[in-house]
Amino acid sequence: MQFGTTPEQEMIAATVRSFVENEIYPHEDLVERTGEVPRELADEIRRKTIELGFWACNFPEEVGGGGLNHLEFALVERELGRGSMALTHFFGRPQNILMACEGEQRERYLYPAVRGERLDALAMTEPDAGSDIRSMKTHARRDGGDWVINGTKHFISGADHADFVIVFVATGEDETPKGPKKRITAFLVDRDTPGFVIRPGYNSVSHRGYRNMILDFDDCRLPDAQVLGEVDGGFDVMNTWLYATRITVAAMCVGRARRAFDMAVDHAATRHQFGQPIGRFQGIGFQLADMVTEIDAADYLTLAAADRLDQGLPANREIASAKLFASEMLARVTDAAVQVHGGMGLMDDLPLERFWRDARVERIWDGTSEIQRHIIARELLRPRGA
Repeated sequence: MQFGTTPEQEMIAATVRSFVENEIYPHEDLVERTGEVPRELADEIRRKTIELGFWACNFPEEVGGGGLNHLEFALVERELGRGSMALTHFFGRPQNILMACEGEQRERYLYPAVRGERLDALAMTEPDAGSDIRSMKTHARRDGGDWVINGTKHFISGADHADFVIVFVATGEDETPKGPKKRITAFLVDRDTPGFVIRPGYNSVSHRGYRNMILDFDDCRLPDAQVLGEVDGGFDVMNTWLYATRITVAAMCVGRARRAFDMAVDHAATRHQFGQPIGRFQGIGFQLADMVTEIDAADYLTLAAADRLDQGLPANREIASAKLFASEMLARVTDAAVQVHGGMGLMDDLPLERFWRDARVERIWDGTSEIQRHIIARELLRPRGA
């Protein structure tokens, strides 16, 4: 196995890191204070990302994207993880599930999203259906040749800015030996569709400004042309395009942990107590050693999982391991960074308390730590017939 990245890949990472430091960091305090991203600022970040050539870098060149492979895209996400998610959201990475678009859908949704003309959001989670997707209650029924959707989605990130939403709903039910099993279908729903309302969600302690929204469907009528993939084929679409999103979470956790660690090392080297830098004290120095070891381990786990995808190898367990370890590592590293800074670590004069708060959600979204452990255990036991 080849460890390390090529000079070209290092250039990709350095370019994105410079963008985050120059275009994202200066606006973080504003977003943290107000809880929102001004429209003109969002448009400016989007414009500069397009000019830089990184918009839709996760899409293949044949549809107008940047053509980065999984490893290179993980490097991009790692560097974006250093900045406020509310702001880096506009460093556009459309949902790659849009590659499932066919025919006219490509002209209406895929190509405009890749060009940065339309923003998308993804909606699966419901008040009573989080990790258990098949228990979703939002459903679509046939009526006069159309589909009529009713129900509610929540915790939908990015929907406040989205021009359209990719929504997964129940479209039928099968009886199985283990009980009823719902069939799921994905739909493309434009923001201004009658019967579809996007409203504010909940106030979260993590990622201020990166708002979660509630989607209400009240007899929302859609034609067959709005079905993404096959009817009742929602899980096929998910498994083809979505499971690798956990690499994104892992990579961003690594980037944010590096930023917190850099602050902790700088403080430990310049803060003096009892006549010497506090980093010289074993209690601090050993914390720094543990922090960087865990960050490096998470980094290698994440890049190795992405590399397996690029090689066409099975990577479900490796992706779950990366997401699990990186998200839990971030919690430990941000907590230790606060501890190294002492009382100032909890003051909003520094971004550390924000990193500490933001870290909490990473163990929940895109599959909880418990779900990742379930995936890992299942992948280990299935080959042995258990």
